[in-house]
Amino acid sequence: MPTETLRPPGATLGAYQGCQYIGDGVTAEVYKSGKVALKVIVQTRNIEPHDPFREAKILRLLKKPCIPLLETFRDQQQRFVLVFPYMPVSLESLIARGPVSRNRIVSHFRDIFTALHYLHDQGIIHRDVKPSAVLLESPDGPAYLSDFGTAWHPELSAYTEPANEKVLDIGTGPYRSPEALFGNKAYDTGVDMWAAGAMLAECCRIPPRPLLESRPAQEEGNQLGLILSILKTIGSPTHEAWPEAVSFKTPPFEMYRTFEGRKWEDLLPDVEVEFRDIVASLVKYSSNSRISAFQVHTQ
Repeated sequence: MPTETLRPPGATLGAYQGCQYIGDGVTAEVYKSGKVALKVIVQTRNIEPHDPFREAKILRLLKKPCIPLLETFRDQQQRFVLVFPYMPVSLESLIARGPVSRNRIVSHFRDIFTALHYLHDQGIIHRDVKPSAVLLESPDGPAYLSDFGTAWHPELSAYTEPANEKVLDIGTGPYRSPEALFGNKAYDTGVDMWAAGAMLAECCRIPPRPLLESRPAQEEGNQLGLILSILKTIGSPTHEAWPEAVSFKTPPFEMYRTFEGRKWEDLLPDVEVEFRDIVASLVKYSSNSRISAFQVHTQ
């Protein structure tokens, strides 16, 4: 008779017993206990722009469809722990299953843009919008925007990151905006809108796949590779298309090669016009001309 595999008992975190490890990130490990998820901060030094204490303060100011913070505490090892409702699905895992239905795209992105409007209306920038940061109660939703570890707040972040001197190491892979890539430390909520547009394009494609190509962060040349992918996709920037870039420390206009942008009809040929128009209004160089989350939500 085969021996039954013995599973190790779950960890005890504060009052939560039987906590099962489910993943980790740059600064934290995540556990599940019943109907809650526990984010245990395991790295607190030299982690800017990550700040779990600022994250908790920001979360307490927010409401749905931003992920609700249930409580915080110190565990037996004095590690800071944030507690959230457990969500069994993410937009990332939903995309991995294959094509996403129109109804789900409409529902999930309505929630995403509602959350972004709520944030941006308070001057908060999420700075890491990506499919894994969108959590779902079920494949049909509702959707919640999560992962506020690198969020910027106009008051809570002002000391370490003045509005015109923000950290540039923000965003993830193919969702990073061109203004951050080209060194504009005065970026604003437009970085979130670019990421949301790239994410919407990914969900609409059949099969779902990123609009832009990006190597893993640890690979050499990943940033240059992403810049090249942007240039090949929407064309080289011009003074007319990106007027604010004239004042960048390194203006992006003198390139060794000029790329012609491709039409959105060719980039997203199988995507319905309504979605394609939203993507086109977000994935563009000038953050000043990207439509706002409120404008998308009310379309």
